[in-house]
Amino acid sequence: MLDTLVAWIALPWSGAADHTIDPRIAWHARTMVLAWGILLPVGALVARYGKILPGQDWPRRLDNPLWWHVHRGCQYSGVALTLVGVYLAWGAGARPLGSLHALFGWAVALAGVAQVAGGLLRGSKGSATEPSGDHYAMTRRRVLFERTHKALGWGALLVAIVTLVLGLQRADAPRWMALILALWWVALIGIAAVLQHRGWCVDTYQAIWGPSLEHPGNRMAPIGWGVRRGAPARARSPTTP
Repeated sequence: MLDTLVAWIALPWSGAADHTIDPRIAWHARTMVLAWGILLPVGALVARYGKILPGQDWPRRLDNPLWWHVHRGCQYSGVALTLVGVYLAWGAGARPLGSLHALFGWAVALAGVAQVAGGLLRGSKGSATEPSGDHYAMTRRRVLFERTHKALGWGALLVAIVTLVLGLQRADAPRWMALILALWWVALIGIAAVLQHRGWCVDTYQAIWGPSLEHPGNRMAPIGWGVRRGAPARARSPTTP
């Protein structure tokens, strides 16, 4: 029984006995899976759920930068790999309207580039001593950036899942690849559900500047679905009110 299962998952998607693929397409698939299957979703989850860490003693300790460094590293690396993957696919003859996979693939690639460009145009940070900063003052520019960045980012990841499945099918990849990706995504969704339930999706503004209403952004509703104010219970110290 086990031997039969192993043999089945080792076969290509179509079940064909032989499988050959252009090396450029093979490397295109690897770079895109690494980018959109691993790096970009991990970076997105860290940005959503990692702004206040366990034992941080928020609000005495504010603006923990670890989530930002991980998020930026994952997203920049993911978009760079996407550009490599686009180059490989183009060299192998792929075209934007050649298939549904190609159409979706170009869409998510453009979305990734737009996310990086938008991040560079997000405006200044500011602080209580520099109240004119775009983020601290929550200017129109910053609000537009946050709404666009979050909507485009999560939307691109959803489209990327479909695109990767279509790509595996188009390349007639071994079935174990799809199985591993499916298990990985189930694990990510499960982690996200648990962290969301425990209140780890904390408002970026409060994570950086604290809950005081003297900060202008705290007088506005948080941007994004399921974003809460205040620290998760496990992030508070015993002395935190």
